[in-house]
Parts: sequence; C-alpha cells; structure tokens
Amino acid sequence: MSASQTSSSDIPADVPTLLVKIFGKDRPGITAGLFDTLAAYSVDVVDIEQVVTRGRMVLCALVTEPPPGLEGDLRATVHSWAESMKMQAEIISGLGDNRPRGLGRSLVTVLGHPLTAEATAAIAARITQTGGNIDRIFRLAKYPVTAVEFAVSGVETEPLRTALVTDAARLGIDVAVVAAGLYRRAQRLVVMDVDSTLIQDEVIELFAAHAGCEDKVAEVTAAAMRGELDFEQSLHARVALLEGLDASVVDKVRSEVRLTPGARTLIRTLKRLGYQVGVVSGGFTQVTDDLKERLGLDFAHANTLEIVDGRLTGRVTGEIVDRAGKARLLRRFAAEAGVPLSQTVAIGDGANDLDMLNAAGLGVAFNAKPVVREAAHAAVNFPFLDTVLYLLGITREEVEAADILDLG
Repeated sequence: MSASQTSSSDIPADVPTLLVKIFGKDRPGITAGLFDTLAAYSVDVVDIEQVVTRGRMVLCALVTEPPPGLEGDLRATVHSWAESMKMQAEIISGLGDNRPRGLGRSLVTVLGHPLTAEATAAIAARITQTGGNIDRIFRLAKYPVTAVEFAVSGVETEPLRTALVTDAARLGIDVAVVAAGLYRRAQRLVVMDVDSTLIQDEVIELFAAHAGCEDKVAEVTAAAMRGELDFEQSLHARVALLEGLDASVVDKVRSEVRLTPGARTLIRTLKRLGYQVGVVSGGFTQVTDDLKERLGLDFAHANTLEIVDGRLTGRVTGEIVDRAGKARLLRRFAAEAGVPLSQTVAIGDGANDLDMLNAAGLGVAFNAKPVVREAAHAAVNFPFLDTVLYLLGITREEVEAADILDLG
C-alpha cells in the first residue's frame, strides 16, 4: 500500500474534488497510466491509496476538479483508458479532502492461526461499539500465524484495549492494542525474560534433573510463577536442592537449553533495525552469559550459582534478581542505552515479570500465566517468539527480505 497526500489545509472543505477509483487485475503501468491520463486535465493530487490483494488492484486517487467545462471529458477519458486496460473505473464527485480522523489513535494487531471470518467480524464490531472507526487494515504476516493491523481512530487506547482483550480469549486469537504515533516507531530497547520466554526450558529444572530432584523443583517453580510464593524464598529453597552437584553440570545444562522457536529471528531482526536487546532472569548467569555470547545480546543479568571447589554449594551469590529486580534492571539497561522507558519493550511469562512489563513502554505477555496476560499491554499466545515483531509493525516480508540481503 502506498499513500501520498497534500495537507488538508490546502484544500478547503467546500472545494469540489473527484474520487477516481480503478479496480481490476493488477499489472505494471496502471498507476502511471492513470496519472498520465489525469495530467491532461491540470488536476492536483490530494490523496492516493493503492492496495493489491491476490493479484487484484484497487487504486483510489482524490484529485481537484478540472477547469470549468472539462469534467465530462475527464470522466469519459478515464473510463475509456480503464476499458483499454481491462480495468473498471468509478468517479465520484464530492467536496474537500477526507474527513478528519477522530481523536484517539490506536493500532490493533490481531494474530490468528487461522484468523477466521467470525473472529474478524467480532473484532470489527467491537471497535465500532467502542466508538472507534477503522481507517485502514494491513496484513503483516501470513505465517507462522496470520497477523493483521487495524488503524483505529475516535477512541482512546486503554478502553479499546480493555474491550478487545476481553473478546480475544473467547475468539481464540491474540489482540494487541498500542497507541499510534512516533513512540511506536521510536522503541529501541527490548528486554526479555529467559526461562519459558527466550528459551523453552526452566533452567533450574534442567539442573534439578541432574540432581534427581526435578519433580520437587518443578512444583515450587510453578507455584512461584503463579505468584503463590515469594520468589526469593522459593529460589533459595530450590537452589538448596542442588548442593553437591559437580560444576561440570553447567556445560551439560548449556547444551540442553532449547531456544524458543523464532528467538533467533526476533533478535537478528531487532539488531538489524538498531535495537539493543537484553535479558533478565531469575535463573543463572552460568546460562545467561552463554546466551549473551551466542546470540549477540547487549545486556544480560541473572542470579549466580555459587561454586566452591568444583561443586555447587546450594547457594546463590550477589543481589537476587526477583520481580522488583527485573524492573530495576530494565531501568538500568535503558539508562545505559540512552533510551527513555517509554521507548522500551519488555517480554515475559511469569508473575515475577509483572513489574518489568508494567514499567516498559510496551509490556508483552508471551504464552503467559492468566494473571500476567490480564496485566500486560499485549499478549501473544502462539509459540513463536518472532510474532512480537508484528506488534512493532514489522512485517514478515521485511524480515525475509533482510535475510535474503544478508545471504547475498
């Protein structure tokens, strides 16, 4: 889709204009041909919209009225040209430019696998019920999920988000609502949780498997992530079970860590765009330092397992990275990167990520617990981490084009 427009202040509301609509099978030269035809009548271009879907084009041009006595000839010439191109034409008289958009601008990203007509209808109806108007719809991706973006005006972002997120779970889709404007394009720091976000595993459970206490640790971990236990107390209790493990287990655990599908694509794409990317974890530096090196991350911070005489002591050293600590680290990373908090993105899945998600300009709950989904700005419930790119307005085609250029 392309758009070009003259400021509406240059076109008074009572000035006659013509909306010229061309539609049919897309082929090279249609846009140039239409404007070559219109150029003979000394009209000015006020606005242009062009969309191509499965090889079918819709081209709309809003132009000023031609000099007196020439409108009939313009209409006949445009229809004749369109027929020669095996296209159809429609010309509608009116006054002035497009009507001003309502106050309150939001971008609604809808993810579905599949995205059904029923779900799309429900989302569109809910936007209307909140007082919003859909100004434009654009597809961001067709796989691994279908992602479309609605530009909405006339309703503030928060009430729109509340209304749509309530419907999303019932419809089996993900909906993210963010304020439109410069801040969305200016986000330059992304900070992620590690366990069950950047990676598919809970690192402490990988260590516990080697200590023969995986079930006990998993039970405590689940309760902590649901917010039922104090994180620091649960951390000490779980780490104590690892006492006596040989330090060689660190290399084994590193080799067992599985990245979440789409993690490399997300990080690679963000880095190409000039973002800084970091991780914060209630897990351990013995793993996050390795991830930082492997993935080219800018920041990484986690707890550290104490190792004495080649064995784990069952204790951690240094300041504990808990729920409040993750938010502090987000602020620290932002300060070091020179990025305002309003231009940061945080991604996480557990209750101990909530402070970080709320502190960021955009907090994304990724395959998260219910309490986290309800509190975050946006939620993604598909198992592909790179779907977060769509919430930033980055399309799958742009990602693939960049990959091809690098390969070249």
